[in-house]
Amino acid sequence: MMNKVLEINELTTIGQHIVELSDLLRIVVDDGASIGFLSPMAPSAAAEFWHHAFNPHVILYVAWMDDTLAGTVQLHLCTKQNGTHRAEIAKMMVHPAFRQKGIAKKLMQTAEKRAKEEGRTLLILDTVEGAPSNHLYTSLGFLQGGRIPDYAASPYGELEPTVIYYKHI
Repeated sequence: MMNKVLEINELTTIGQHIVELSDLLRIVVDDGASIGFLSPMAPSAAAEFWHHAFNPHVILYVAWMDDTLAGTVQLHLCTKQNGTHRAEIAKMMVHPAFRQKGIAKKLMQTAEKRAKEEGRTLLILDTVEGAPSNHLYTSLGFLQGGRIPDYAASPYGELEPTVIYYKHI
């Protein structure tokens, strides 16, 4: 990251960042990320997602590389009475131009630190089998809890398996 400054911040409102967030979401989905959407993604669908993404139990972290939005991750705090010890990592995304620079790792570490501060002792997440993110999650101490075949359609429409990961923190 020579001469580039990485900054991770919690974002509490969409406000002035809706265009950047929507562009990031569309770019990563159109690049093949399996995060719940199909390619090509309409700008209106991306903006709608972000407008509904905020609630008191979702914590959104954004990564800025200098003045450019490079990535995001969400921490979903479980609100079920029997699940207040856990949180889920969701919508982990890094812009293709900023990958392999440690941004995803820093976002994950930030979300994990916050989960601990919130009194959570278990993190869960899922990701498509075979994606580069599998290596990231295992390198951060996540363990494979299971695999579900034909779990979701890829951004291009093929059914793909997902891997469920967990980590005691």
